Amino acid sequence: MMTASIRTAILLSLSLILAVQVSYLPVGLSGIFTLMLVLLWLNFRKQTTLSKTWVLLLTIIALAVIYFSYQSFLGVEAGVSVLSTFLFAKAFETKTKRDLIILFNFALFVAASTFLFSQSFIMTFGILLCLLSCLIGLYRVQTSEFGPDAQAQERALRQDAKHVGKFILYALPFFILLFIFFPRLPPMWHIPIPEKKGVTGISDRMSPGDIAELSQSSALAFRIIGDIRKLPPRSELYWRALVLDEYDGQTWISSAVNQQPQFRSQPDVNPLPAGWDYQYLASDPSVLWVMGLEKSIPLERRYYSRYDWGIVPRRLTQRMEPIHLRWIGTQVKQPVSHSNYLQQLNTRTPAQFDPKTQALAVRLAKQSESPQRYIQNVLNWYRQNQFVYTLTPGTLGQNRVDEFLFQTRRGFCEHFASSFVMLMRYAGIPARVVTGYQGGSLAPDGKSWEVRQMDAHAWTEVWVNNQWQRIDPTAMIAPQRIDEGMQHIISQDETVLGEGKWAAHYQMLTKLRIWSDYASYQWQSKVVGYNAESQRSWMSKLGLHSAYAAVWILIASMLLLMISYFLWIYVRNIQQRSPFEHAISRLEKSLSKHLHRQSAETFRQWMQRLSTEADIKQSMVFQQAVNIYERSQYADQSMDSKDISEFNDLLKKCAYIIKSQGKNLSSL
Repeated sequence: MMTASIRTAILLSLSLILAVQVSYLPVGLSGIFTLMLVLLWLNFRKQTTLSKTWVLLLTIIALAVIYFSYQSFLGVEAGVSVLSTFLFAKAFETKTKRDLIILFNFALFVAASTFLFSQSFIMTFGILLCLLSCLIGLYRVQTSEFGPDAQAQERALRQDAKHVGKFILYALPFFILLFIFFPRLPPMWHIPIPEKKGVTGISDRMSPGDIAELSQSSALAFRIIGDIRKLPPRSELYWRALVLDEYDGQTWISSAVNQQPQFRSQPDVNPLPAGWDYQYLASDPSVLWVMGLEKSIPLERRYYSRYDWGIVPRRLTQRMEPIHLRWIGTQVKQPVSHSNYLQQLNTRTPAQFDPKTQALAVRLAKQSESPQRYIQNVLNWYRQNQFVYTLTPGTLGQNRVDEFLFQTRRGFCEHFASSFVMLMRYAGIPARVVTGYQGGSLAPDGKSWEVRQMDAHAWTEVWVNNQWQRIDPTAMIAPQRIDEGMQHIISQDETVLGEGKWAAHYQMLTKLRIWSDYASYQWQSKVVGYNAESQRSWMSKLGLHSAYAAVWILIASMLLLMISYFLWIYVRNIQQRSPFEHAISRLEKSLSKHLHRQSAETFRQWMQRLSTEADIKQSMVFQQAVNIYERSQYADQSMDSKDISEFNDLLKKCAYIIKSQGKNLSSL
């Protein structure tokens, strides 16, 4: 029952499932699945069976790895891993036709469950390959009963893929119609973000070197959709993520006061201020905060603004749809309800660290008459001491700020932001670090704005004149970073990278990355993001304002499509008929219905039935027609127009003989 083609389909399906899941499975589990694939291949090659003891042992080990990795067998990641484990174990005990059908259908389900991890274009492509492989296996399971698997392996696989691909092509128009017109319901549930899940991008803490490492990636962080002409100048493109105001000498974190909601009233009671509406689309839906322009507020109830102007969801879910935001600029000022506590919090310093920095702050404070003057003196001090902006600043010791300011003087944005905040705090001026992104670039279509991981940035806010004022010390050291963007700096200045790390192939890789991200965006926005709102908008352009109208169009379109298929098949069958088949069809039409050729009759049997009451001379006419037809069908020679003309004349004589004899039709 299990032919070579079926064995190939099993191995290919399992390999593709492992390939699309390998980025999300624990390393140990991926190793076990790889081992099971190798053992399965050896068994197929030697036509042996692995003992049930070994299969049970491998399954138990895989389940143990899942439990120790996730502390549970429930949830998205653990659940999909358990299903995959059972699928690989099932492959070892597959013997009968029923087992094969269950295995391939189970593989289809496991492949589809991988969409819970990601719905990207690459993931979709991999799962479609899994679908094709499983359907080839199911097709071969059914057709193997009608003949031996005598074809060469590569020919059999290619022919099966051709037939299955044809079936999928026929069904594709129906899928498209259902996708466009079938009524879309709002999501009834969301995929929760697993706890302790590491996400890419800005973290909730910062140590010197973190953002520098992040900025060496050209991966897309998020996309801004809207009227790009209304974006502020590049020097004002600060995409805010988090405020970090607690420092232990090594790491910055955010205090609890920043987590409090800022706007407690409902928008219906106090309408939101006017501004520029735009949409934020994250590249990684697992990121727990929204990076909007400074002083942006969410327009959706599932998100809220925190006290530090950060935007977070009320419920942590993976959502691939754009988030609607409004940038209100400087129209609304932050309420100061915790001014005394904030002043105390944002002047707190670890006294046991950085004595040189403390001494510098005291000296510059004595030379300053006001906080504004002190800030300017500190910035001038940076400018006068030849600091270098680089992604490879090296490691720092216990007194990190001292070593950076007085020894290495090589750093990235987080080094400048961290040291600047500490210089403010040592002088008694409240200050804090803000992390996020700065800048970005126009997408290839010119209709959206792309912000990449290399645009990750850290800046500062200083409490001056009873409000937080943004000050970016990086702009003093590397103004081109703010004015021209990180991508331009990396492509032009190798010293930023340190030892020409990205110099080679940077332009080509960047272009490939940009177009790849743009294709993924189109997939996410046009396909994955096609929700009820998108459907209503698209339907309104067609003049359809009712769900019932869309359903009727769907039904009518599918009926029209089926009729078109039947007509196409009918016309194709007519076009593919040989001249002999056309002549036979004309003969049938000239006869009574019960004299027509039956589905189980050969041409010879039909002619013999029609000539039962003819005399010997007339029977020769029927026999001559049979001889010409069989010679055209089975002889290894081509028939010319003379043979076709003779066959037509003979069938006409046959029809004349039948009608002239006036046969009793009911007796035939």
